[in-house]
Amino acid sequence: MTQIPAAHAPAPAVPPLSTLVTGDPTGPGVLLAHGATGSIQSNYGELIPALVASGHRVVAPDYPGSGETPRFTGPLELDALADALVAEATAAGLETFTLIGFSMGTAVSVRAAARHPERVRGIVLTAGLAKADARTTVWLDLWLSLLERGDHAGFARSRALSGLSPERFNALSPAELTAVLDPDPSLPPSGSAEQAALVRTLDTTADLSGISVPTLVIATTLDALLHPDNSRYLADHIPGAAYAEIATGHLPMAERPQEWQDLIQTFLAKHGL
Repeated sequence: MTQIPAAHAPAPAVPPLSTLVTGDPTGPGVLLAHGATGSIQSNYGELIPALVASGHRVVAPDYPGSGETPRFTGPLELDALADALVAEATAAGLETFTLIGFSMGTAVSVRAAARHPERVRGIVLTAGLAKADARTTVWLDLWLSLLERGDHAGFARSRALSGLSPERFNALSPAELTAVLDPDPSLPPSGSAEQAALVRTLDTTADLSGISVPTLVIATTLDALLHPDNSRYLADHIPGAAYAEIATGHLPMAERPQEWQDLIQTFLAKHGL
């Protein structure tokens, strides 16, 4: 288990999250943490069936303003979001679990492990960060500005350009390009602004050295949103972390889904998670 000696104060409560619970009730538990401006379906829609097929019990909550979870009426806080995810896992009957986090979900996972060390058996972090760097902060400021102005076409363009590698973007068919650039305001999660604002301010650097469970960090080496150095920082500062790379943009589930799934499944099997 992770060992974080300092006591953690209670966080302001987040309302219950809309949560998918699936898989063998007796199987090893997995708790999923999705990325900002994403959802369980968009980030883990193909991974969940693979985890279920390998015998896992999967708990998959959507953040406020994603999926079927109502939008939160104030700023999101990392501690509160981490606590809310763990609460969904325990409500689903998981005493212990492996955390799988993507993008902002890596910080949610690290903070959940820091606040609830007795429950965490392993961690997988993909395209992650401990703290937003200058380039990421500019992207987030752009997103927040576009959302504030109601420029949904601009937001769709910026998300597509930051999410896909140049090779994948240029290979999109006309129909695919139209879909990813669709300015329909109902397509991005309603809580995108709160989620992006949280990424801009989060900082889990002090949590990393206390993680002692098996950890896999997966860097996305063609990532325009979160430079792979952010993942390398996580791997360098989490004791004993394994490190792997995928040559994709920020969305390995869109560009190299099978390679991404294989890395995760191999890690889980190796450590009996």
